[in-house]
Amino acid sequence: MISVNNVSMRYGAKVLFEDVTTTFIAGRRYGLTGPNGSGKSTFMKVLAGDLDAQKGTVVRPKKVSVLRQDQYAFDAFRVIDTVIMGNKGLWAALEEREHIYAKPEMSDEDGMRLGELEGIVGEEDGYTAESDAAILLQGLDIPDEFHDRKMSELQGGQKVRVLLAQALFGKPQALLLDEPTNYLDLDSIHWLQDFLEHFEGTLITISHDRHFLNSVCTHTADIDYETIITYTGGYDDMVVAKTQIRSRLESQNEQREKKIAQLNEFIARFSAGTRSSQVTSRKKEVERLQTTELARSNIARPFIRFDMLRPSGKHILEFDSLIKRYSDQQVVKDFSGSVMRGEKICLMGRNGLGKTTLLKSLLSGLPDLVEKDFQLDGGTVKWGHEAQVGYFPQDVSGLIDKGTTVAEWLHNFDPQASNEDIRGILGQMLFRGEEGLKPTDALSGGEAARLIFCRLMMQKPNILALDEPTNHLDLESINALNIALQRYEGTVLLVTHDHDLIDEVATRIWHFDGSAIEDFKGPYEEYLAATAAVR
Repeated sequence: MISVNNVSMRYGAKVLFEDVTTTFIAGRRYGLTGPNGSGKSTFMKVLAGDLDAQKGTVVRPKKVSVLRQDQYAFDAFRVIDTVIMGNKGLWAALEEREHIYAKPEMSDEDGMRLGELEGIVGEEDGYTAESDAAILLQGLDIPDEFHDRKMSELQGGQKVRVLLAQALFGKPQALLLDEPTNYLDLDSIHWLQDFLEHFEGTLITISHDRHFLNSVCTHTADIDYETIITYTGGYDDMVVAKTQIRSRLESQNEQREKKIAQLNEFIARFSAGTRSSQVTSRKKEVERLQTTELARSNIARPFIRFDMLRPSGKHILEFDSLIKRYSDQQVVKDFSGSVMRGEKICLMGRNGLGKTTLLKSLLSGLPDLVEKDFQLDGGTVKWGHEAQVGYFPQDVSGLIDKGTTVAEWLHNFDPQASNEDIRGILGQMLFRGEEGLKPTDALSGGEAARLIFCRLMMQKPNILALDEPTNHLDLESINALNIALQRYEGTVLLVTHDHDLIDEVATRIWHFDGSAIEDFKGPYEEYLAATAAVR
């Protein structure tokens, strides 16, 4: 259990949350929600003890495990050891035991201490520690051959998954996970969901994956209105309850304001007359009914709508015997197919199997969409009549020129557009007022992603090629993208690990399984049913 009492945090004039008192109970799994900038990560650091609250106290259990974000902190250690370090008491005992055994001669005191250490190792399941750590790593798609390597040899995404395994290791009493699904493919996300559903301690997690929150969480702690309110259920349950409560409060306030207006009218008419006792009682009634100003929500919802300048031809894309290699590794292997207008294809599968490579292969013949040195090693790609592609790459930072403003950069893609048109599109994606004058050098990852969506909305392509577009978006932006893609009348090629996007948008699946690409013509629900039938 984690107990929070009168905790407050503010930065300058901005109040994140004030006088928060709540309890996170063992056996419950909490999603910590709120828009970007609301203070989710700050509150998580306060819970972990990494940051002192400006006011109030936090009481936490002895064994609290936290998903660490520093990818380089463990570069000198083996991968398997990094995971075991998640149990600090066990790791300290193992290190001290090794130090004693390394002595040329042991004293009686050393022998007694070894006995104590062996007791700690046994109590903390130290004799199965390496096999337990290996199971976690395998579930998070870190193969056995990496387990004895140094962390410095791993790529960034792999390091993040090892740090997640570290947080899960050692049966902590409380588990604090900030964006645990980052860098995970869908199989690993499903594995993590299953692991957390069986976790017996207190879980608090931040995530921008709606399906993950709905699947894992028994409760939702929402940061809004400068406080934290806990709701029963997952993210969708919270949204419904929060809307109902807010509507009821606003309705009650409205009724009180009407009553106050009637009473004040009576007071104004008769205050100078003979009905002083009635006036006095109505003044007291006004004081009793005085409405409290409701705090404003800090949730900002973007509006995304993809239109087409003109439709494409019916046969939008044909490709035959595509081959793409990197050094000796053949990533795309003799893949052929065709795409019809209006199809929405999701590319899914484990990380590193070639989803991005296939997308780039299909776009390689189109000018200025992928790197100029990207060349197919075999096969042909033919785009159909009037094909106009809008591309959202995995890394959007290189697409936005530095040394200009958000509005000026966007204007380059349609010099004929009026300033009102530019401001309108920027406003839809939350660049309101002075935000349109923000230097492009100062954009965060989420802001850069939203600006690329502004460009796509302005260009009005009839084909959208999107490579993990949700990486830097908050839940409100991801929901807006989901709705926009469902309503879009053009063709979509989408790389994503977001379960709800795949489930609600895809009309066709290209599944990468390592040896080949399976082309399933149907939505995700039918694909799962067909896969289950084969098994």
